[in-house]
Parts: sequence; C-alpha cells; structure tokens
Amino acid sequence: MSAPATRDAAPLTPGTEPVAGYEVLAHLARTGWLDVYDAWSDERDCRCVLKTVRADLRDEERLARRLLREGRWLRDFTHPHLVRAYETFESPEPLVVLETLTGEMLSHLVDRLRHRVSAADVALLGVQLCSAVHYLHGRGLLHLDVKPANVVVDRGHAKLLDLSLARPPGPAPAGLGTYGYLAPEQIGGGPLTAAADVWGIGATLFDVATGGPPFDGPGSRPRPERSAPPVASRRRLPGALAAAVDACLRTDAASRPTVAELSAALEATLPVPQRRAPGP
Repeated sequence: MSAPATRDAAPLTPGTEPVAGYEVLAHLARTGWLDVYDAWSDERDCRCVLKTVRADLRDEERLARRLLREGRWLRDFTHPHLVRAYETFESPEPLVVLETLTGEMLSHLVDRLRHRVSAADVALLGVQLCSAVHYLHGRGLLHLDVKPANVVVDRGHAKLLDLSLARPPGPAPAGLGTYGYLAPEQIGGGPLTAAADVWGIGATLFDVATGGPPFDGPGSRPRPERSAPPVASRRRLPGALAAAVDACLRTDAASRPTVAELSAALEATLPVPQRRAPGP
C-alpha cells in the first residue's frame, strides 16, 4: 500500500516529464483540484498546456474521471471558439494536453480596461460565445460555467475554456458553477436547461460592459428569486444591445431568449454582420 499523499504536495518542477514526450516548462496555476503547466511537446515541436489532478488529490478517482472526461470532449470537439485538446493520458497520472492560447484572459482584460470595452466588442464577444455554446448544446451538453475567467481573447477572437462542469440538461446539484455568474436555477438546484448558459453569456457580457458581474459587492449575494439589475444602471449602451443583455438575465428561465435568438439580437447591433457574408 502506498503512503497517503500530503495535502501540500508541491507542483511539478521545470524539466519534469509527467508523461513521455512532454516536458514541464513552468507551473501556471493551481485550482482547488488541478495543476496547470506550460509544457513542451516533442512530437509537435511546440508549447502546450498540461492539466493534471493535484498530487495531493490524485487518489480521488472522481477527479481523474472528471478531468479525463473534459479532455476527451475537447479532443473530439472541433469549433473555432472552443479550446482544443490534443490528447489525454490515464497513466502514469491523469493528464490532458491542450493547445497553448495566445491572447489575454477576458477577466484580466476587464480588470485592465475597466468600462472601456466598446459596445461593438461586447456584442461581438457575445456572438462568439453564442456560437461555442450552440455547438456544445448540439452535442447534448450545457457548459454551466461561462464567465470571463473561462474565456481567452486574441485580437477580437474569443475561445471558451473549461468543460469540467459540463453535463447534459436535467437535474443538477445546487450551486453548480461560479458565484456571481450562477443562473437562479443553478443557485436553487432546479433542473437545468440551455437557459442557464444564456444567463452565463449575459452575466459575462454585463461584466465586460460594466467592469463587474450583475451581483457584485457587499449585500449583492445572488438568490433564486432576485432580479439582476439592468445593465443601463451601470453603463449606457445602445438600446438594442442593453436589451439583449438584460433579456439573458431574466429570473424566469423560460422567458430568456434562446441561444439562436440571442445571437441574432447581438449580431443585429454590429456594424458589420459576422456570418453569411456574401460571396465574391
């Protein structure tokens, strides 16, 4: 029997090869259950990102299954606004290899710009998030954690990250997702539908436009019955764009727009249409 892992197990050091053909270059982040690394792929002759279960939690099989499930989805899915996975490994440790993304985490960009994201960029971001979420819904999955920290933007091109909470529509535990971006039905633990991701898109656009999520600060704890403030209470936006964001944040899930309706409403506010461009 192996010795139990310590709760403060250190991340892998640069030069470590967790699996054959991959060398750790640097430790990028530690979450409640994952370590994320910048790494080098010998086969591809390029940098990549490795996600592993933290060493102190590696005996928890449910976490390994969760990581590998996400990796297999991202390996099999193909969409310009979803991060790609190259491959997954079950041994010698659970590990997912992801593409290295250039650009900036949307959450960092919001903190840096603070209310200076243009209305057109807010709408374009929304159209791209709708595209990614529409693709996931077509494969029977809800994302359930759409937020600025799960989006990378590079010269106006957004990619949605992290399918670790994704699941089919239906019953789900209360509180599944991230505080500040939870739809009312996620807070209360009700059956979840595509409308939960519409809320996530709306909350993300609200954050990008105003510099903070709809429920932010002391006394702003979201509750299932509480309505989100109108985006116009924090920033003046073109009327059609503000209406589209506010529609995402309706308390009643059935009254929110569908992803297709939201995408069309956002696209209508753009100076140049983003799809179905005329041919030569």
